[in-house]
Amino acid sequence: MQSRKALTQKTTVLHGVPGESEQQDAAISPSQVSENMRKSGREATGKWTMFSLVAIGIFMATLDSSIVNISLPIIARNFGVPLSGAVEWVVIAYLVATAAVLLTAGRLADMIGRKVVWTAGMVLFTVGSAFCGFAPSLGLLIAARTVQGVGGALLMSIGPAMLTSAFPAHERGRALGINTITVALGVSIGPVLGGIITASLSWRWIFYVNVPIGLIGLIATLLILKERIRLNSGRFDPLGALLIAVCMAGLTSGLSFGQELGWTSPLILAFLLASILALIVLPFVERRVRNPVIVLSLLRNRVFNSSIISLLLSFLALSVATFLMPFYFEQLRSFSTILSGILLTPIPITLALTAPLSGSLADRIGSRWLTAGGLTIACIGLVLMSQLNENSSLFDMVWRMVLTSVGQGLFQAPNNSALLGSAPPDMQGSASGFMATARVMGQSLSVALAGAIFVGLGGATAGNALTTHASNVQYIGNQQIFDTAFQAAFLACAALAAIGIGASLVRGKEERRKSGVK
Repeated sequence: MQSRKALTQKTTVLHGVPGESEQQDAAISPSQVSENMRKSGREATGKWTMFSLVAIGIFMATLDSSIVNISLPIIARNFGVPLSGAVEWVVIAYLVATAAVLLTAGRLADMIGRKVVWTAGMVLFTVGSAFCGFAPSLGLLIAARTVQGVGGALLMSIGPAMLTSAFPAHERGRALGINTITVALGVSIGPVLGGIITASLSWRWIFYVNVPIGLIGLIATLLILKERIRLNSGRFDPLGALLIAVCMAGLTSGLSFGQELGWTSPLILAFLLASILALIVLPFVERRVRNPVIVLSLLRNRVFNSSIISLLLSFLALSVATFLMPFYFEQLRSFSTILSGILLTPIPITLALTAPLSGSLADRIGSRWLTAGGLTIACIGLVLMSQLNENSSLFDMVWRMVLTSVGQGLFQAPNNSALLGSAPPDMQGSASGFMATARVMGQSLSVALAGAIFVGLGGATAGNALTTHASNVQYIGNQQIFDTAFQAAFLACAALAAIGIGASLVRGKEERRKSGVK
């Protein structure tokens, strides 16, 4: 259960319509571009200063998606509740709140400016962390985690957009690639740091640790970002925002508890039904308002559509590794929790090393072949990982994970660069919100799909049996059942990665600026 929750839980003028970018470059001089940016209220912050600011927010948000899980047993004991049940909402509340707000936060940033949204995110995340730390009851802890999740959503939804505004177009891929290091660092050190803090101090300090970081980020935000509030960019769409929140929160809640409670349980059906109904009503509402939360014009861009579908499929396929490998290590191979955590580190480390290089390369040659090639390598890696069994050596495990992560790294930064590059300047927040939402939904769907296959074929039952003493015949039989379920889950995700390859190839030609004019 903990392994599943550990996963569930990352100034340039850009072209919009294909074919118009080169004409606009020729018609608008650098001085005109600067003047237009000044009038629109965009900050002229140094690119690396902006990167550092974004890194603080992204690191906090990603760290808190992984640091809590290892402390759940101690939190449950502290409040006198079982490990299964209400205490799981300490993890799920953060994820649900994040998923519900991402799209709306991106749209708000386009309407009133990024500084307001980013500052609000810093404040909510920091205050939520402090309240989590001294929460006197489980209910208040869950409520504080919800506040923290909203703050994290505000940060994650516009962080990439802030980077694309600070870096020139010919450095956009490199910036997004380097940002992957921040994400990988937050995700990878979360469990280790959480374990150390909990053992040395108390579980409350895994939340208190965010407070000084958040205060530094808030002060830096107020000093660095000079953007002015824009109050004339249209009226906010509250009904659309509510429908999106219901849709995403219902889907995320249903996916998070579906395997545990059963997909036909009344609660899960209610979650999924509410999500479907909100999704059905949403287009009718959005077509009738002047400033919809979902910018439908983005979905008419071929590069944007290809990039967002590829991104969703990539996370749907590749998140299986961080979900199922802990079960493989601890149940089939009987490794300790510490060793299992160490063996998972090649995934974020390889991703962090590969993404900046692929991002820089995408700035030169575009994203189409890099994304398709990356997903091809990742797909092959997933097939090879499916062949792991009780006799595989440590080297066999590591090089397969490294190969899969190389493919993910080759794909991720170029795809994100193409996605954000396909959106016009006044819709960067919305595009960034789409990107963050696709990532969260891909991870959640991956856990649901892989979990359903693994459990349905008896892998979970066999894995639990392997941790108990049984006869030799029973032990071998459970190993075979585990292997079959493990292999089927990985091959199903490899098939999704193969579909993602096709989605990457149909994006067509991207327009890329050759100059460094912002």
